Amino acid sequence: MTRLSPELLGELPAGVDVPSYDRQKLKPRIVHLGIGAFHRAHQAVYLDDLLNKQGGDWGIVGVSLRSDSVAKQLLPQGGLYTQLEKGAENQFRIIGSVIDVIVAPENPDAVIQAIANQHTGLVSLTITEKGYCHNPATGTLLMDHSEIQQDITNNLRRPVSAVGFIIAGLKLRYEQGLPGITLLSCDNLPNNGHVLRCVVSELARIIDPMLSEWIDKHVTFPCSMVDRIVPATTDADLTCVRERLGVVDKGVVSCEPFSQWVVENNFAQPVPDYASVGVLLTQDVSAYEKIKLRLLNGSHSLIAYFGYVNGFDFVHQVVNQPVFLALIQRYMSEAQSVLGAPTSFDMKAYKSQLIERFKNPALQHQTYQIAMDGSQKIPQRWLETLTLLLDNGRDTQLFALLIAAWITYLCAKRIDGEYFEVMDPMAEQLKEWVGLPDDRVVDAVLSCEAIFGDLSQRAPQLVRQINQQYQSLNQQGAVESINNLIGNS
Repeated sequence: MTRLSPELLGELPAGVDVPSYDRQKLKPRIVHLGIGAFHRAHQAVYLDDLLNKQGGDWGIVGVSLRSDSVAKQLLPQGGLYTQLEKGAENQFRIIGSVIDVIVAPENPDAVIQAIANQHTGLVSLTITEKGYCHNPATGTLLMDHSEIQQDITNNLRRPVSAVGFIIAGLKLRYEQGLPGITLLSCDNLPNNGHVLRCVVSELARIIDPMLSEWIDKHVTFPCSMVDRIVPATTDADLTCVRERLGVVDKGVVSCEPFSQWVVENNFAQPVPDYASVGVLLTQDVSAYEKIKLRLLNGSHSLIAYFGYVNGFDFVHQVVNQPVFLALIQRYMSEAQSVLGAPTSFDMKAYKSQLIERFKNPALQHQTYQIAMDGSQKIPQRWLETLTLLLDNGRDTQLFALLIAAWITYLCAKRIDGEYFEVMDPMAEQLKEWVGLPDDRVVDAVLSCEAIFGDLSQRAPQLVRQINQQYQSLNQQGAVESINNLIGNS
């Protein structure tokens, strides 16, 4: 069957939305590091909205920092791909805002040149928490990280880390006398712009102190909050799109109907008029960021660690179990109790909306996918709330159960006896800890300062609670442990 291409846009079936703008006018004005499914279902869609509404020349050059899979999907299709929006009825839309994809390991110089291109005014990132090579507990650069060490040793001649590529590109802009640009983190990190500034500044000072001073003066790092559930694309998704379009699209991304984007209004150069297509520009993103990280992402982690171990492959399956739904609702209530929100924000409606989003069976959102990289996610999703509860002398049994559930997940064994691989940048160390005798596992994991800081020293009662909940999960199982904590309601 024929492959999707620009030449076929006019031949697609009625009801399939296609770009209305002239893609030939697009220039490489945005470089996006980490062009995975989330970016293509979120930021690239907002730009596509804007181009459809106003036209213009803003085009995205995507960068794959690891594999060539996205390049193989999109380049033969002229950068086009289908957004499959899953709701009561599937919606099909061709996105045209991506104009090129560079595979960084194959052509690192092209990435550096793209960042230094005179047309480039914005570099955005969705590289996941681990891509920042930072200490999740402190936000500072991990100087002993293998990629950072390699970039320092090679003096960025052939960068391997996202931070290294950014600094190499900025260095070339600086040397060529070009203006500074905006670096926009779109990852699920609290104060993500501040984290990005910190790691970039720390590495830049080592590479070139003069460059570091130039970055401080001419580069901005706005914070942002992004929200859309984007499950991994399945073979069924590819088949669904092929049958609807009548052509093969190997770059399909699936997503839910809901989408939100909040960005700090702090740009070094003019950027696309995102506000005209629903992006909220504000002076302070932190309140929205905390709401999303602690309620949506925090709930997702809860669902993943309880759900996957107990035989549930998809989010909606977990939420449809009354005992897990009760736990999610209890978690949201406790997280909200120490969470400031804008006065106009309807928290009750937001929590109800989250549950309905989680229940969407069409998404087929995998618990195993969400469970990945817990060592990087837990500090901002759970531990910030837990710290506030401790500081206010509040009960912490629920969070003790959540952390115990993550540690149980790290044992890599499902309820039916099936073993699985724990995907985490700290997997080897975590595997060693959970291999200890049961009475030593919790203390060993909690001793990891990169995840928990000094929590175990500050809160010995919490450590005892986590030990108790870990033993309960092992001996009585999840359902009874949850019921013991929150009752049978």
